[in-house]
Amino acid sequence: MFIDYSEEAFRGVVRQAFDVMPDKPVLIDKFLEDAIELDVDCLSDGTTSVIGGMLEHIEFAGVHSGDAAMVMPPHTLAPAMLETVRRATYALARELKVIGLMNVQFAIKDSQLYVLEVNPRASRTVPFVAKAIGVPLAKLAAKVMTGKKLADLGFTREQTPKHWCVKEAVFPFVRFPGAMITLGPEMRSTGEVMGLDADLGVAFAKAQAAAKPGLPVKGTVFLSVKDADKARAVDLARQLVELGFEICSTSGTAKILADNGVASKRLAKLSEGRPNAVDLIKNGQIQMVINTPGGMIPRRDENLIRAAAYAHSVCIMTTITGAAAAINGIRALKQKDVGVRPIQSYRGNVNVV
Repeated sequence: MFIDYSEEAFRGVVRQAFDVMPDKPVLIDKFLEDAIELDVDCLSDGTTSVIGGMLEHIEFAGVHSGDAAMVMPPHTLAPAMLETVRRATYALARELKVIGLMNVQFAIKDSQLYVLEVNPRASRTVPFVAKAIGVPLAKLAAKVMTGKKLADLGFTREQTPKHWCVKEAVFPFVRFPGAMITLGPEMRSTGEVMGLDADLGVAFAKAQAAAKPGLPVKGTVFLSVKDADKARAVDLARQLVELGFEICSTSGTAKILADNGVASKRLAKLSEGRPNAVDLIKNGQIQMVINTPGGMIPRRDENLIRAAAYAHSVCIMTTITGAAAAINGIRALKQKDVGVRPIQSYRGNVNVV
């Protein structure tokens, strides 16, 4: 599965697909650039439907839901859009005559709601949602499928946590040298972790600490992004400098930063000589890498930098939205107390919709 941004790249992918599987169809979908993706888990008994949880992806649509970091409850969507999502979810459950669990993947672009996928079954997010709201959704679904009603089980209203719940994926890249290190429509993660807190930044930082490595609070950040992300990268670089970090980057990103008054140390590209980003990572001189790919398949230099980061336990962000969330997490770590509480203490800390 690929996301192509040019006709030339599209022709190359189709040619490869026909070479490998000449008798199989090639499915083509239109991609929504910079759309917000939302996972919704719903439970229905055929008469009553209740949303278990809505999880907003931190990464834009295009990253597999199993690899995406998610926030519950949604953190950027307006109440009116969430109400539209509710109506659409309940209408889908009713029309599909769902008895049990249902997962819907929505995308929101320019205030327009799109349905990406509907699965009348349990999804991988159900255990996370169940822990977030303190309701055993899978157990209730099993009872509903045997004929019980949600009213009899005492679950008839949507519950949203008053605190923030962040899901982060765990990746096995360090165990597979040479593997392509990027987030896309094909799932690569092998696990997930959960971060809970009253502050969203702290919750994200907790999730990163659990997924390893955690977010740094000082040091040097290597910043190198694709052209489409350069405008946002300038703002992120400013925030990092304000937080006390030094910035280093290769020529393209360094020029954009300099043109906008952000100081950075220019590093040689791997093909240009030394010292380069890989050298500094190996020497422990870089504490965080922000590197977004210029295409679906990372260039050789990009992958070598990312592989070095994973091998030396350096925090790495490969999407601009993930980098923004990481900076919010770093700011929270520097400004707020990070406490530890058992998950059971969050039970009942919900709003009933």
